[in-house]
Amino acid sequence: MTHATVGSVAADDVPFPPDVIRDLHERMVRIRLFETEAGRLMEAGRLPGFLHLYPGQEAVAAGVMSVLTDADQITSTHRGHGHAVAKGADLRRMYAELFGRVTGYCRGRGGSMHINDLSIGMLGANGIVGAGIPIAVGAAFAGVYRGDGTVAVAFFGDGASNIGSFHEAANLAAVLRLPVILVCENNGYAEFTPQERHMLLTDVADRASAYGMPSAVVDGMDALAVRAAATEAVERARAGGGPTLLEAKTYRYYDHQGVKGLRIQYRTQEEVDAWKARDPITLIEERAAAARVASREELEAVWERTRAEIAEAIAYAEQSPDPDPGDLLADVYTR
Repeated sequence: MTHATVGSVAADDVPFPPDVIRDLHERMVRIRLFETEAGRLMEAGRLPGFLHLYPGQEAVAAGVMSVLTDADQITSTHRGHGHAVAKGADLRRMYAELFGRVTGYCRGRGGSMHINDLSIGMLGANGIVGAGIPIAVGAAFAGVYRGDGTVAVAFFGDGASNIGSFHEAANLAAVLRLPVILVCENNGYAEFTPQERHMLLTDVADRASAYGMPSAVVDGMDALAVRAAATEAVERARAGGGPTLLEAKTYRYYDHQGVKGLRIQYRTQEEVDAWKARDPITLIEERAAAARVASREELEAVWERTRAEIAEAIAYAEQSPDPDPGDLLADVYTR
């Protein structure tokens, strides 16, 4: 079985309504600004712990989430802020969690890698590589059991496709024809290790054939292409056609953690600049302008509105109280 390749959509042939273009743009802007400010706060020492930032990969989260409902469930990774923002998470509660405040999604106990919101189907980010994949497969099984017509989506990186949990979950999903989409955000590096040094494959999507599962490779810098591939996979899943492995070729602008990272020289500035030249937000803004979907003023208004929302969210988080040490064991045990 071979995988399909979903190519880019030409600027003069936009296949989606204007409201879809605007929706994708706004989701990506929200991710970019949330992460930019979070990175700034971390580098300034105002947040505890480390952050794994998402800038560069916005088209993947936006494209996939734009075809899901709140009832559809997703699992995320240590680089999970973008998925939560694109799924519709509350920015105030997200920042509060990053600050370790009691008003955060996990009451300040989970931090960056464990944000979840069950009300919008966000089952949680996960600090363990590949651990979200079997959880999403379980969620898909539960959806079938309930007969509610929902789908589940697991996000993971190229390195996670080497983990046993990926292979076990993919096999079970295929055998049971579960409504789950496995989305590999292939940014070319498993932390600091380039793909060619941890697998012999060029396309992670080739692994789908071992389980009798359809797959697609998509330009992960192109939100329209991601949405097109995700639409097909979600429709197949809802119709009882089983799972799909969707590989998005993308890139993270920052290092594995933080903005400045550990200063490990594992990639060149030329490589980073080459990917930034295909920035997903710039790409969709150019298409929107060319197709007269939105004016430059309307696009800039999205940035300004989001900057104000993020400033308010940060202020809310900073003014929120710290957790009470007396509540340390609350919610740890059940009766």
